[in-house]
Amino acid sequence: MAAAIVFAAALSASFNVLFDRMASREGFDFLRSCMLGMWRRLQELKASLLSANAEPDDEEKQMANVRGLNFSASTPCNPRALYGTRRSMHLIQQIQLLNGFEDSHGGVRVEIKENMDADVFAPLLGASISSWKNRYRTCISWGKKGVWIKLPVECSHLADIIVKEGFRYHYAEPAYLMLVRWLPEETLDTLPANASHRVGVGAFVLNDKREVLVVQEHSGRFQGTGVWKLPTGVVKEGEDICDAVVREVKEETGVNTKFVEVVCFRQSHESFFTKSDLFFLCVLKPESSAINEDEEIEAAQWMPIEEYTKQPFVVGNKQFNFMAKIYLERTDRGHPGFAALATTTGRGKRIYIYYNNPEIVENFASSM
Repeated sequence: MAAAIVFAAALSASFNVLFDRMASREGFDFLRSCMLGMWRRLQELKASLLSANAEPDDEEKQMANVRGLNFSASTPCNPRALYGTRRSMHLIQQIQLLNGFEDSHGGVRVEIKENMDADVFAPLLGASISSWKNRYRTCISWGKKGVWIKLPVECSHLADIIVKEGFRYHYAEPAYLMLVRWLPEETLDTLPANASHRVGVGAFVLNDKREVLVVQEHSGRFQGTGVWKLPTGVVKEGEDICDAVVREVKEETGVNTKFVEVVCFRQSHESFFTKSDLFFLCVLKPESSAINEDEEIEAAQWMPIEEYTKQPFVVGNKQFNFMAKIYLERTDRGHPGFAALATTTGRGKRIYIYYNNPEIVENFASSM
């Protein structure tokens, strides 16, 4: 009996999806009216199946729960009142997983938290899309705009079903996929694209002897070239630029440093697959001198700054040559870079503002 109820609910939900997809087409009025009759019969079947096992005084409560199965705006269904078996309750819980929360942009976000069979998930997703659009087909305005589905990696077998419903991959993390769909067909898709840039850092670490800290890589572009380059790396998720560059120098060379300022930055497109790259060249003050080479590099040393800038590679590479000249201009003539000022957002989140007037930064910092 419980299986029949669930089948009827899923089948009627599938009809809901079909009606919505036909609503914008002309010439299907007759077919729609016939199918609407079938859909109503299924609703009656569902109600009669429920009433067969219901107590007389529970009839109104049972019918309210039937409306809940239809993904209407009525109160949530009560699985224990509808079904008497654990399997039926589990199926209803799966239906409720598609209920998401509204975001601040008129969209809905759904997080799939439990695994489920594809044949159960498909009609539930279709019915949910119908509900998110607008349950009242005569209404002109759309119910929801963008839909975000967070799919854990253990449920990756459901990704094909989601894609076939018009969703596209937005981004992937080790533990989940994020898929999105813009629902209104008559308005421009304004969902934000995936992150377009990766952020990198490089370190100019100059000691009192005018020696710069340089490394040789044992893999990648500079492997086996004999080029001495500045320590570089990628900023991690949630990491600040001023912290990332200090970490990279410590990891590669073992030298302790203190962030001073950003001296310049550059943008490069299609640097990491199709992603662009933002690279921040930072000035660091050494707080130790002993070098402990990491497995990531072939060698590390302190090199006179003039010797570094005269390397054939640096001289012949406009980017590296230009950055070296900017640093020397900053060092020899006192041109300031961008110092970091720690502050907070309106919500209390810590951030850094980079400004090229150290005196103003110091004054602001002392007054906060």
